[in-house]
Amino acid sequence: MSKRGHMKWSEFKSLKKEVKIYFMILAFTALALGMSNQVLSNYFKDAYNVTAFQRGIIEFPREIPGFIGVFIIAALVSLNDIRLSMFAQVLSIFGIVVLGFVTPKFSIMLIFLFINSLGMHLFMPMSDSIGMSLVDQDKLGMRMGQFKGTSTAFTMISAMIVFVCFRWDVFSFTTPLKWPFILAGLLLTVVLFLLVYLEKTTHHQKIHHEKIKFIVRKEYKLYYTLVVLFGAQKQIMMVYGPWVLIELLGKKADTLALLAIAGAFIGIFFIPALGRWLDRFGVQKLLYADGISFVVVYALFGFLTMGYVSGVLPTTGWAVLLGYFMVVLDKMSTQMSFIRTVYLRKIAVDSKDITPTLSLGMSMDHFVSITCAVLGGVVWGTWGPQYIFFLAAAISFINIYVAYKVEI
Repeated sequence: MSKRGHMKWSEFKSLKKEVKIYFMILAFTALALGMSNQVLSNYFKDAYNVTAFQRGIIEFPREIPGFIGVFIIAALVSLNDIRLSMFAQVLSIFGIVVLGFVTPKFSIMLIFLFINSLGMHLFMPMSDSIGMSLVDQDKLGMRMGQFKGTSTAFTMISAMIVFVCFRWDVFSFTTPLKWPFILAGLLLTVVLFLLVYLEKTTHHQKIHHEKIKFIVRKEYKLYYTLVVLFGAQKQIMMVYGPWVLIELLGKKADTLALLAIAGAFIGIFFIPALGRWLDRFGVQKLLYADGISFVVVYALFGFLTMGYVSGVLPTTGWAVLLGYFMVVLDKMSTQMSFIRTVYLRKIAVDSKDITPTLSLGMSMDHFVSITCAVLGGVVWGTWGPQYIFFLAAAISFINIYVAYKVEI
């Protein structure tokens, strides 16, 4: 391991086969999401010309899978984590490939968007659970940082491809074939085959979830609080941050891809450092940093948006560059999300609690996300987009209070 926390090739070669496969799964998943999930806002605008209110409504079929995911995982208890991940990939592939080949009417599009999102959300807790089961627990923070860093690096590569292809009109969301979505389906097919290989390599050992129960322990109350807060925060910025650039500043997919490249490039160095700092300074100090970063980013973005709307700030030149900077800064803030997963691992009363608690946390997160996405569209249309970000900044003070209450 280098002093900076990045993995050398020699170390990668020395890893267990199943860990190598997992790194490859993360890489191809990140490439696929960069071709699909990361460009959906531009797809909605270019293909369907949606309004801010409609953009909020779209989040219902996109985020409801995150809420119901725990019920589906419970119903599929006979499948181990890897096989459930395979099922999730099949759903993701089907949903996104259909949208790649046809442009259905808006209501039908939402159905396939739901199918793709369901697969994606089922894979999220399974991916974390698989990853934590494969690593040595004394290196958990470092390895989780490397996992996240790998995803970020390949997100950057995907964003570079998206930028070049949209800038030179290779990709378009106004043509009959949506090549980003078709390529995403092919990449997810690779992930599916890698999961098959991983199962053969592990022989079902360790990576199996128990029957999911709604485990609500008082010991996890701060974790529940963190996931609910993040559900509100990430949804507001994920949906309405790019929408400020698209709707108010008229930016296209190539611009958003450039910002994704910048955020991912920084993340390649920032995330492994986070994992290293997590092992060195502990969860509490990192949670303080997480909360403070949310307050600062959302408050500043709110004032910036207010300037665009009022005309005090120009929609060209330095003011636009400042908006770009805030979006990249938010990407760095959201990259700290794996701290919550490590926190849960450290406070778990029983290791069998982790997967069901991650799943329950995802459901709580997405219930709040759905609500905030819809309310955000109402706030945008009624009072102005800046108040969405001021609200996010205000609730982020609770993150700082939670960090104060954490005792590890």
